[in-house]
Amino acid sequence: MVTAAVLAAPGTARAAENLPPRQPLVQDLETGTRACAAGEDRPYVSSAPTLRAVLHDPEEDNQPAEANMVKGEFEAWWTDASGTEQRRTFTTYATLSGYRQQWRMPEDIPADTVISWHVRAHDGTVASAWSDEGDGAVCEFVYDDTSPQQPVVSSPDYPDEEWHDGVGVYAGFTMDSPSDDVVEYRYNFIGGPYLTARPDEPGGPVTIRHLPLRSGPDYLSVRAIDRSGRSSETVTYWIRVKSGRAPVAHWTLSDAAGSDTAAAQSGPAARAGSGVTFGATAPRGTSVASVASLDGSSHGYLTPGVPAVEPSRTFTVSAWVRPARTDGNMTVASQDASDGPGFALGLRTRDEGPQWTFTAGGTSVTGGAPETGEWAHLLGLYDAETGKARLYVNGQEMGSGAKATPAATSGAFQIGRARNGDGYRDRWHGEIGDVRAYDRVVVSVEVTELAYRKPASLGHWSLESAADGVSPEQNGGIPLTLGPGATIHRAPETSCDLDPDCPAVPYPLVGDGHLQLDGESGFATTGTTVVDTEDSFTLGVVVRLADYAPAGPMTVLSQAGEHTDVFKVRYDPSAHAWQLMMAQRDEAGAPETVVSRVVVADGGEGQGHRLAVVYDDAADRIRLYVDGATDTQATASFPDGLPSTGALQIGRAGSGDGWGEYLHGDVDEVQAYAGALRESDIYALGLGTDPCLC
Repeated sequence: MVTAAVLAAPGTARAAENLPPRQPLVQDLETGTRACAAGEDRPYVSSAPTLRAVLHDPEEDNQPAEANMVKGEFEAWWTDASGTEQRRTFTTYATLSGYRQQWRMPEDIPADTVISWHVRAHDGTVASAWSDEGDGAVCEFVYDDTSPQQPVVSSPDYPDEEWHDGVGVYAGFTMDSPSDDVVEYRYNFIGGPYLTARPDEPGGPVTIRHLPLRSGPDYLSVRAIDRSGRSSETVTYWIRVKSGRAPVAHWTLSDAAGSDTAAAQSGPAARAGSGVTFGATAPRGTSVASVASLDGSSHGYLTPGVPAVEPSRTFTVSAWVRPARTDGNMTVASQDASDGPGFALGLRTRDEGPQWTFTAGGTSVTGGAPETGEWAHLLGLYDAETGKARLYVNGQEMGSGAKATPAATSGAFQIGRARNGDGYRDRWHGEIGDVRAYDRVVVSVEVTELAYRKPASLGHWSLESAADGVSPEQNGGIPLTLGPGATIHRAPETSCDLDPDCPAVPYPLVGDGHLQLDGESGFATTGTTVVDTEDSFTLGVVVRLADYAPAGPMTVLSQAGEHTDVFKVRYDPSAHAWQLMMAQRDEAGAPETVVSRVVVADGGEGQGHRLAVVYDDAADRIRLYVDGATDTQATASFPDGLPSTGALQIGRAGSGDGWGEYLHGDVDEVQAYAGALRESDIYALGLGTDPCLC
């Protein structure tokens, strides 16, 4: 212990006899960043390590104004190539008790040699016991100065640089470095996360399983890591991935009315019971021409009479469905297995209401809210690699899957019913179309595409001209009729930038013209209902407010039911925000669901803002976009759209028995769609063209 001189006053007791520092504890010792260990657990390091120890001197050893100071005495030893023991020692400066002491070892320590070390504390008078005495333990490490060799990568599924199967089909890749001290491999595929795989024994090979998510060239990038953390050079293994395999069985169910058999796009044809009627209306926006209607009776089914998939192996089954009722269990597709279904995709009733369900091996995944008369796309997936069953409704996964063990036996594939002993139950009542069965994983991007309903344009009003108070629809559809206080502003006919007497004429928002509204009586209307507000729809508009501080709310788009506006898009100056307001009931003063985005009023300057509103009936959500962007404040749950019978209004909203919230500003590029546009298409609204809707 190092002390400062302190004179004791007469009658003051002197300090007790100096006590030795405490023996360093093994748990307070580190080799580099690794805990002290020996034998098989000793750490391997890639450079000369820093040895660390926390040392203590008894607190009762000091007097007032004294500081407990200790220094560390480190000692390391090893046996060299000639069999001679070598030792190195190092003593630190004295520091406060309880602080970490360290020794940066010299760079000339030998490689591939077990080096042992211990430490003790010294207070300037007496030393503690060594850290490995008594119940202590010696610390060891090995310095590794050689990086491992590059791994060799091989794959029976992608043995060369030719094209092989495929998206949604797992492939094995084996990594094996010639070095015998490799403990892990770090790898990634193009655009994928960096992952780690560890062999069972150091130096052994390791095999990973990979699920390709996209077709095209790809590569596996791998590095071998040894016990010291040294890395090999990176090796690149190129693969070429085919597109996902087509379904092993596929029935569009678009057969002619009166047919008793459903033709197959792939796989065997399916025999139809007498309770099946072909020629029903298909879901709008899909590639399916028509679908089958099943009456829910014992004759309402289709079956090929043979299995479509092997339920104990990876498979996927999907279909478009529209239930005629939701008050009982109903099956869309299943496959016989012994006295029950090996799997079943359909609808199940619960205390909390009906839910979509995929059952495999007695394990069910549920989610979504079936609605009578509403189309939904269902997809059930069993992944034998992960052992999980998954359910997707309208392209969205319900939950995170569940562990399942499907039956190994395989009977006939069924559409519209499920096996029950010697008979069948849970018969489907409603429409079914585009039934598919795959012998692979259908990956997320494919799920999204299968469930996609392409929106249809209902109107595009560019507002560049008007004749006799009527502005045409771009494709010859229903025109807009302009009310009083509404005019079309046109671009200047010629440029007169150099003429000081030439009046300044502002350019339109988009194209050659836009609609000007006076805020008092100006509006435009189609005179008829445009969007079906009970189903998914999208509206886009470009708008610029004429005032910096509007006196009150102003509506740019609205469409009414019998007693109130079913929706309206307005600017609320008190909130400094654009708002989408959806009525929850068709009655005067009904509560509304409101989403908004804060935007400063334009004051007649700039190019305005591109607004878009989306009601996604399948997802039960509404969204408001401003200049192609949305956020959490601009989206909300909205389960049931109301019917509307009123005309599309531009620049005003219903108010009692009349009109109000007239817009003072400029409007351009009004676009309407049946269906919910994807976010990638929303950004194209208001630019003068229609989105590609690919």
